[in-house]
Amino acid sequence: MLKLTIPIILASKSPRRQELLSLMGLDFSVELKEVEESYPAHLTAPEIAVYIAEKKAAAFNTKPDQIIITADTIVAINGEILGKPKTHAQAQEMLGKLSGNMHQVYTGVSINYQGNLTSFYDKTTVYCRTLNLEEIDYYIANYQPFDKAGSYGVQDWFGLTVVEKLEGSYTNVMGLPTEKLYQHLLKFN
Repeated sequence: MLKLTIPIILASKSPRRQELLSLMGLDFSVELKEVEESYPAHLTAPEIAVYIAEKKAAAFNTKPDQIIITADTIVAINGEILGKPKTHAQAQEMLGKLSGNMHQVYTGVSINYQGNLTSFYDKTTVYCRTLNLEEIDYYIANYQPFDKAGSYGVQDWFGLTVVEKLEGSYTNVMGLPTEKLYQHLLKFN
């Protein structure tokens, strides 16, 4: 059982990450800093996820008595990175690529404690059934996937009706690999 006395700050506006930390039984506060999510072109998908998580962590001046957790989730299909869509057309294009295919989800996590970063990532392979355009448009109109990497949330209609199977962590696809995070946080117990 994890019983931390060190305050935890989750540096994420993601309601899914906040929900997952709550479900883990952790007390935490949320603090946000704007960070440009750019990265060097030569990085692989897992390296990008960790790079951006570390960039987010570096934006904080840590106090000796706090743990800051940052994360970034990347969706990759056939070597292409699918970020967050800005328009309906971009969401349509991304969901069309995922339709009938498998893809990988990588979440990079950084834990900043007293200026020392511990970073890791997790990988999940996701298999999707084929979608028609009507289903894609329904999903975009009803679930507004504009804040989600790859244009979908595994915890909503898409995950319930489109995802056929996962290889790896479900919570990783939600945006925070809680199983690995828990093991890292035990070191602070």
